[in-house]
Amino acid sequence: MATLGDIGVAAVFNLLSAFVFFIAFAVLRLQPFNDRVYFPKWYLKGLRTSPASSGVFVRKFVNLDFRSYLKFLNWMPEALKMPELELIDHAGLDSAVYLRIYLIGLKIFVPITIVAWAVLVPVNYTNKTLELQLKNVTSSDIDKLSISNIALESDRFWTHIVMAYAFTFWTCFVLLKEYETVASMRLHFLASEKRRPDQFTVLVRNVPPDPDESVSETVEHFFLVNHPDTYLTNQVVCNANKLAKLVKQREKKQNWLDYYQLKYSRNNAQRPIMKTGFLGLCGQKVDAIEHHEAEIEKLSKEIAEERERVKKDPKAIMPAAFVSFKSRWGAAVCAQTQQSRDPTSWLTEWAPEPCDVYWPNLPIPYVSLAIRRLIMAVAFFFLTFFFMIPIASVQALASIEGLEKVAPFLKPIIDMKFIKSVIQGILPGLALKLFLIFLPTILMIMAKFEGFTSKSSLERRAATRYYLFNLVNVFLGSIVAGSALEQLNTFIKQSANEIPRTIGVAVPLRATFFITYIMVDGWAGIAGEILMLKPLIIYHLKNFFLVKTEKDREEAMDPGSLGFNTGEPQIQLYFLLGLVYAAVTPALLPFIVIFFGLAYVVFRHQIINVYNQEYESAAAFWPDVHGRIIIALLISQVALIGLLTSKKAAQSTPFLIALIVLTIWFYTFCKGRYEPAFVQYPLQEAMMKDTLERAREPNLNLKPYLQNAYIHPVFKEEDEEDEFDFKSENESVLVPTKRQSRRSTPAPSRISGASSPLLPPEVVPEHLERAS
Repeated sequence: MATLGDIGVAAVFNLLSAFVFFIAFAVLRLQPFNDRVYFPKWYLKGLRTSPASSGVFVRKFVNLDFRSYLKFLNWMPEALKMPELELIDHAGLDSAVYLRIYLIGLKIFVPITIVAWAVLVPVNYTNKTLELQLKNVTSSDIDKLSISNIALESDRFWTHIVMAYAFTFWTCFVLLKEYETVASMRLHFLASEKRRPDQFTVLVRNVPPDPDESVSETVEHFFLVNHPDTYLTNQVVCNANKLAKLVKQREKKQNWLDYYQLKYSRNNAQRPIMKTGFLGLCGQKVDAIEHHEAEIEKLSKEIAEERERVKKDPKAIMPAAFVSFKSRWGAAVCAQTQQSRDPTSWLTEWAPEPCDVYWPNLPIPYVSLAIRRLIMAVAFFFLTFFFMIPIASVQALASIEGLEKVAPFLKPIIDMKFIKSVIQGILPGLALKLFLIFLPTILMIMAKFEGFTSKSSLERRAATRYYLFNLVNVFLGSIVAGSALEQLNTFIKQSANEIPRTIGVAVPLRATFFITYIMVDGWAGIAGEILMLKPLIIYHLKNFFLVKTEKDREEAMDPGSLGFNTGEPQIQLYFLLGLVYAAVTPALLPFIVIFFGLAYVVFRHQIINVYNQEYESAAAFWPDVHGRIIIALLISQVALIGLLTSKKAAQSTPFLIALIVLTIWFYTFCKGRYEPAFVQYPLQEAMMKDTLERAREPNLNLKPYLQNAYIHPVFKEEDEEDEFDFKSENESVLVPTKRQSRRSTPAPSRISGASSPLLPPEVVPEHLERAS
């Protein structure tokens, strides 16, 4: 087992490695040819240009101002200078609230670490239980600082119970204040943000079929009758996935054509030649410009045919539509109420903002969503639990003894003190990390198959699955496969009555593994994040081989969004480790604090300078963050109950059961008090914003703004050339229905009379006349 010296050497090694990464980053970011890699957000916003260079040619590539290298760490205070309100304006509320997750980690674990080291570490270390009573179970110096070093039935366990209460109350207090703050930030953001189409629009799904009307006519008729004062317009959902693929192919061909035309304009002596085979490496030689012009013309004809097919083919129109209203209040009423007596039809939900819509999933029939999600639930179950097999194999090699058994010829090298410390401190976490590289991509594919219609909901679903996977495999799998199997030989030689006691001792022993995991996955991962070595290499490769136009260069330097689906579940793993081991092995807590501190500074820099927000959900993910920290609290309490039971301190477990009940009550209270602000939009807020907007713009006409906001992107280029009839939104719309049934139109009441308020008597449908 690793000693305190081994852990110290590994910690110093990882800190030095991180420091080297920071120095490398500080040097690379100062070079002119790397400027687009480390500050792409400012380029994409048009607020930064390539560094000017004059004189020596080398200045275009290398920064020769040696004074700038003396301030190589000035990026840290620069990252902390921007106020939160300015950060929200610059990067969006999602990014600002994401950073608050790291702040919560610091707020929770800094006080807990101080108290735990001041109270629990002396209480644990002053015992000699592991030395005197459990010589047949392997242990380390770290374990002597943990609860494993407390004797059976000791009164010192009351200290751990009191600390468990203190840690829980403090964590809940911080969570309560943060939930209140974030909810207030969300409401303020929604009240103060600029006009957006999603504020007025609802996604309607499962529209009942009607043999006499198109989907668009059915939707318009239904909402004119049931929302006569607020309905404005609708945009039906069509299956344009094939058309989108054709448009994407044409864009690629056009990009190549631009490149060859630019190349020819610079050298008119020779026409550019290309090969038509695989990757342009083989095949017939042809004129590159003529070839791409022919390909583009061919694709344009296919696109025109496919566009017409989508518009005219009834099978291409899905029973769903984006319905826009004259006010936010009208949209809120529609999105948050049941529209029909049949709860499975006319289903409404808030529409995502246009740039958040995941268009390929809109054509998926609503009835198939439940089947798709059941299939993915089963697939995720097998993915999670079959992944335990390689994890168990990795954990078997997570000790020096295991390596010596598998590769005895390496024993002379492994026995070297420095090599031994490095291997013990890095190998377990590194090997586990390699297994997790491809997991986020798999989980995102599964989320897309389930049919979620927005990128934000896709990321939240993938994040939930990633969190569950980490909980089962990284946390529970490492404990069971790492400690229980490691002590298997001891279990066989002991009586059955001694097994629970040995498990109670063995579970905290995995703290050594998790400390190394935090250093490798956390510290080194954060250092790698700021260095951005992979984006740096990819950008320069693309810039050298693939970039042909300025648009290509923008695409090459675009780093994408923050990646909530991978980042947040990894943060939650550290919350889980910190809370579980706070009362068990406080020696782990300083590593958690260092992680949250480094991560906060690094990701603040990245959000300001690098990552470009793809969508804005107004911190809709916060209830998930809150709930997962509560789950970590509950797991820590259950784990402590198991430990105390194995220590023959079962008489104290009722106090911890009461703590579990209090934690669940706290979660229920927060869910009822604050979660509605993240799920629903208060009608009071909607009316207030509408009133202010009408007072400022009394002649506002929203129809031109909304009628094409949710048209599929492949139709926008064509529709921009069309002229629209900008009628006043208050002008009555006469829509005589062709329908012969009354399935969607309620019979007139005695109070309202026979006709709809918007339909004059001369255009009242026949079935309404008969009903009267």
